[in-house]
Amino acid sequence: MPEKKIGIIGAMEVEVKALRSFLLDTKESVLGNLTFFEGTLDGVSVVIVRSGVGKVNAALCAQRLALQFGVTCVINTGIAGAMAKGLRVLDFVASTDALYHDMDATGFGYKKTEVPQMECSDFLADKTMIQAAQKAFSLLPEAQGHKLITGRIASGDQFISDKVIKEQIKDCCDPACVEMEGAAIAHACYLNKIPFVIIRCMSDMADDTGENTYSFNEEAAANLSAALVRKMLSSMMLSSMMLSSI
Repeated sequence: MPEKKIGIIGAMEVEVKALRSFLLDTKESVLGNLTFFEGTLDGVSVVIVRSGVGKVNAALCAQRLALQFGVTCVINTGIAGAMAKGLRVLDFVASTDALYHDMDATGFGYKKTEVPQMECSDFLADKTMIQAAQKAFSLLPEAQGHKLITGRIASGDQFISDKVIKEQIKDCCDPACVEMEGAAIAHACYLNKIPFVIIRCMSDMADDTGENTYSFNEEAAANLSAALVRKMLSSMMLSSMMLSSI
C-alpha cells in the first residue's frame, strides 16, 4: 500500500501556524513564492502550506502539491462565514461539495455557478475523508459545545459581510458556509483526481456584523479547525494501520 502524503492548505498564517508547530522532521521548500513544510504530523507524512487569500492563490498552491509533492489527498483547513440555518460562530462545516458563488456566465446560456465548457462545476469531496472529519469531531475535546455539519462550501473573491449579498448567495448556491479558497482547491483536486475535503470553523455570520465578529473569532476558529485536522490525521493513520494488517 503506497504511503499517504497529505497536503494541508490554509490561506492565512493563522490557519497553518498551529499545525506547523507540531511538525517533526521538517524539510522546507520555497516554490512559486510559496513555502512548503514537509514532515510528519502525528505520525502521518504531510506537506503544510499557506496559499494566500483568494481563488487563484489557492488553485496554484493545490496544483503545486499535486505535481511537485505527489500528495495523495488534500485537506483545506481554515475559517468561514456561516450560512446554514442554526450554524453559529465556532461551529464546523465539513464539505460535501464546493462551487464558485461568483462564477457568472449566464450571458452565454450557462446557469450561475457553472464553469463554461466543464463537465463539472460542483466538486464533490471524498466521502471517506468526510467520515474521518465526523469521527474526529466526535473525539475532539475542544469541540464540546459546538457542532459539525456536512454541507456545500461556496467560494468567491469577496469577503461577505452584507445581508443582501448573503441572501443572494443563499438563493443561488444554498451553501452551509462561504469563504474565498475552497472551491478553487476542490477544482484543482478534481482535475488532478486527488481526494479532498474542506474543513471550516465559523469565524462570523457573513452579514453586517461580520467585520467585528470576524476580528474577534479569527484565531479561535483557525485553531479549532487545526485541532480537528490533527484529530483527523490520527484517525486516518489508525485506519491505514488496520487496512495494512488485513
